Amino acid sequence: MLCRLGRRRLPPLSVLRPGTHGSPLAPPPAGGSERLPVPVRAVASVSAGGPGGVGGWYEALAASPPVRGAEELLLTAHAATGLPWWASILLTTVAVRGAVTLPLAAYQHYILAKVENLQPEIKNIARHLNQEIAVRANQLGWSKRVARLTYLRNMRRLVAELYVRDNCHPFKATLLVWIQLPMWICISVALRNFSIGATHSEAGFSVQEQLATGGILWFPDLTALDSTWILPISVGVTNLLIVEIFALPKNGMTRFQKYVTYFVRGMSVLMIPIAATVPSSIVLYWLCSSFMGLSQNLLLRSPGFRQLCHIPSTKSASHTPYKDLIDAFCAKFITKK
Repeated sequence: MLCRLGRRRLPPLSVLRPGTHGSPLAPPPAGGSERLPVPVRAVASVSAGGPGGVGGWYEALAASPPVRGAEELLLTAHAATGLPWWASILLTTVAVRGAVTLPLAAYQHYILAKVENLQPEIKNIARHLNQEIAVRANQLGWSKRVARLTYLRNMRRLVAELYVRDNCHPFKATLLVWIQLPMWICISVALRNFSIGATHSEAGFSVQEQLATGGILWFPDLTALDSTWILPISVGVTNLLIVEIFALPKNGMTRFQKYVTYFVRGMSVLMIPIAATVPSSIVLYWLCSSFMGLSQNLLLRSPGFRQLCHIPSTKSASHTPYKDLIDAFCAKFITKK
């Protein structure tokens, strides 16, 4: 009977430290006067370190083809739009996140929804398989260890068949991370190369010189640190909002899920002092990227948008997701006694 069950046909950041291998970033001139263009540096790339030297791995990353590609993307967007650098960074971030990470995030939700809809079938298979194993163990005198191993082996096989049948292996849901994280790192390193004068535009002018006057408001110099800490704190707060929005509706989280949530919260707070030690151009990109992540997170909760993306309806999906978030927030932080 166990064999028949097995054969049956199932029903349908690394920390970026400016100035480590380049000249220190000069503070803005006293008196709030506009910073004068700095001389064009004769630096084509960051000085290479020894294979085993400190920063050798970073030097290789900074000169790698993916980072050079990110530099070309930023330079092309800046030249094509004619916008100041702060607006060019913002526009490029929105375009890349919208064209790359939003479809991947929708695909992630699509896979997770299909996996969630398989759970009742998986539980039903587990119940019947457990009964079959118990009968066979009594007949053949299996030990508890042998019975357990037999159950796990058959259960893994049957669940894998379900994933193949519905084309929804959970590993596919991690595709977003494998693409988004390297892209985030490459653009961050490219902006650091710009900010320390390690890259020149095609016309021969230093991109660092352009960034020095390409900011706005309280950060007119994108090669300098944000002494007000407004940008770094905004990055941390935005990342914390993403974590809390994810954690708010969750009831009865496992211990592992709680540990992961605490870890991500800690990383979000840690991003504040890290962001305070890198050029404003990088922090501006991080803030725009985090804000786009927050917006995508909220957008993918919309029933209409999920239907547009052909994301299957699930038992846990809500028809009023935004109201539920507000109610959960009030229950947790306002009316909680």
